[in-house]
Amino acid sequence: MMCWEKNTLIYLKVGSKEEMIKETISNTTLFGLMLIAYVFSFAIRLIWVFQFQDNPNFIWGGQLMINTNDGYYFASAAKSLLENLTIENNQIHSAIRTYPGIVYITYFVSKFTPLSLNTVILYMPAVISSLIVVPMILTARLMGHSLLGFFAALIGSIAWSYYNRTMVGYYDSDMFAVLFQFTIFYLFLHIAYKKDLTSILFASFFILIYPYFYPQGLSIIFAMFLLLVVYLTLEYIGVIKIKETGEFKKNAFSLYGSVILLSIALMFSLPLIVRVTLFAIALAILLRTKIKKKQLIYISITLFIGLLFFNNMFELIFSKISFYLNRGVQAEGLHFYQVSQTIREAGAIPLSTVANRISGSGVGLFLSLIGYIILVVRHKPFIIALPLIGIGIFALWGGLRFTVYAVPVAALSVVYLFWVLGNLLKDKRLKYAFVVVATVAMLYPNITHIIGYKVPTVLNKIEVQDLEALKKTADPRDYTLGWWDYGYPIWYYSDTNTLIDGGKHHNDNFIISKIMQTPSQELAANLSRLAVETYVDFNYSTVANTLFKNEQEDQLDPNLLLAELESSSYALPEKTRDIFLYLPYRMLNIFPTVAVFGNLDLTTGKAERKIAFYPTSATGNKDGVLTFRNGIVFDAKKGIIKLGQNEISVKHFIVTELTKEGQTKLQSQLYHADGKYAVVYMKSYGQFIVMDAQTFNSTYVQMFMLGKYDKDLFELVVSSPYSKIYKLKK
Repeated sequence: MMCWEKNTLIYLKVGSKEEMIKETISNTTLFGLMLIAYVFSFAIRLIWVFQFQDNPNFIWGGQLMINTNDGYYFASAAKSLLENLTIENNQIHSAIRTYPGIVYITYFVSKFTPLSLNTVILYMPAVISSLIVVPMILTARLMGHSLLGFFAALIGSIAWSYYNRTMVGYYDSDMFAVLFQFTIFYLFLHIAYKKDLTSILFASFFILIYPYFYPQGLSIIFAMFLLLVVYLTLEYIGVIKIKETGEFKKNAFSLYGSVILLSIALMFSLPLIVRVTLFAIALAILLRTKIKKKQLIYISITLFIGLLFFNNMFELIFSKISFYLNRGVQAEGLHFYQVSQTIREAGAIPLSTVANRISGSGVGLFLSLIGYIILVVRHKPFIIALPLIGIGIFALWGGLRFTVYAVPVAALSVVYLFWVLGNLLKDKRLKYAFVVVATVAMLYPNITHIIGYKVPTVLNKIEVQDLEALKKTADPRDYTLGWWDYGYPIWYYSDTNTLIDGGKHHNDNFIISKIMQTPSQELAANLSRLAVETYVDFNYSTVANTLFKNEQEDQLDPNLLLAELESSSYALPEKTRDIFLYLPYRMLNIFPTVAVFGNLDLTTGKAERKIAFYPTSATGNKDGVLTFRNGIVFDAKKGIIKLGQNEISVKHFIVTELTKEGQTKLQSQLYHADGKYAVVYMKSYGQFIVMDAQTFNSTYVQMFMLGKYDKDLFELVVSSPYSKIYKLKK
């Protein structure tokens, strides 16, 4: 029979002193602390609701809309289940397969409670993410200080980065990411402290279900497991000394049993049913069979090595790092521009930003790191949390998204530091007063950030109305071509498909970017039809790679194909569905970024031309000379703009104005036939756009800003101040 030893009282030796760990708080009080911390976390998240609940522009279907684009990815999947939709969109099916946790929880709550889908996706992040207080308080209880965990939970549950990615309306798998990772960390700690079977079973359960909620974080789980194995090994061979009540007994089963069972649970390359079966068999053998220590060693080493080399662990870790460090254009085959360089949360950030997002301030992060060092010295199992701290620091190179993983550990560490300093005070009341005041000081910058963090909803009411209008015109088999930022909302509100979206936005960005910026509407129409029909015919493969035969022996010259597509006589595939072109006003400010992807000679990776596109507003008008907010000066009498020290001639100056019927009224003035720039004043928006002449002729400028389009190629089906949607006639 396998023997699992349980520690009831532990002494950790630190130098010449011993710190006794003994919990004195009852389970009832413990539950009360968890409840208070949870209510605090949830209530803080309602600040955003109170700020926007009276704004009709942010409400649809009687509820506030969500504030993250990616949320519509999961929401579209849940919606398809609720409405029994026949979905041709392969990405939605992928969402159900890859993230069944968030999709099915959303589906069941929406289906079997009075709550609407819009309400569920709005509040679910706050409900789920606030549960982080439970493992945080339980972690401190392992150290014998549940109250310490309570104070840490107040900070960790609403700290800058964690709040940003789990606030009300931020409906994303992130709500499970840190919660599950920290819960597994707590259970690994529990194994290190208690060495009981229950700890391993709970840890294995969360590991088994983890990929169905947040598969991107598997590398962090692997890293923590490696450190757990290292810690247990060092403890077993006596490098790390832990004194128990009575004589210290080495527990071989706690080491080898953990390695065996957790290694099986972590073999994500195997189907779940296979892992569960192997786990059950291994558990039964360990419990019912008397296995010699030598045999345990061989089995655990074999499984551990198998986990390392046959589960693609290292490949997974390095591929993630490589993706977030990759910048610029693709190196092999055709030279497509890489999206990671344009995503703010995936770009390098300064130390001050990392500090603010992890702890609320630079001082807070410094104290947290000091606290973590002391914590590891006095409670050595906390070395297992090093990957969580490390991934937070990796944010300096990898981007904003990584800071969130360090938040709970940083919160525990800084409060532990306060606890240690408080112990220097002889009066117990002064100690607790000091910890309370210090905790409030840590909370202050984070709550201040939350009050000022007035992030809007993804779309406003009129934009949703436009997509709902498209839904009435389109069929679920149809495609709506727009930039990837708007892919998921297009799915959710119009029930149509897209070529690129928040998850599929790599080489095919070239296709959409080229459609948006080309001065040839014939090319835009032909490329749209060719791309969509090719995408469907080739089993939803990357269109750009298929069209240009990227990285194949017979790779094509994209420039030749694009030149052919400018001809009205180009032989297109047979039409099998309708195609719509989505041109939103909100793309105006990111149009230069959109254009980067298509403004490439794919054979060399070099930009075809220098694009000038400057949205701005006027700050002064003196005798027909307009000064813009970005420093550009426009002489409306001479038709000259000044860019720094350079004077450039203007070809067109156009004033646009929207009518009540949604039409665009134009007033045009020609200055210089050979002018290199154009200036457009969008009177209804109070906005000027200074651009080069070729960009002025682009699809986006002509069809959205000016409302000018080839009626033989396109039909305007939706028009509002916020978007124009065209139906392709070809």
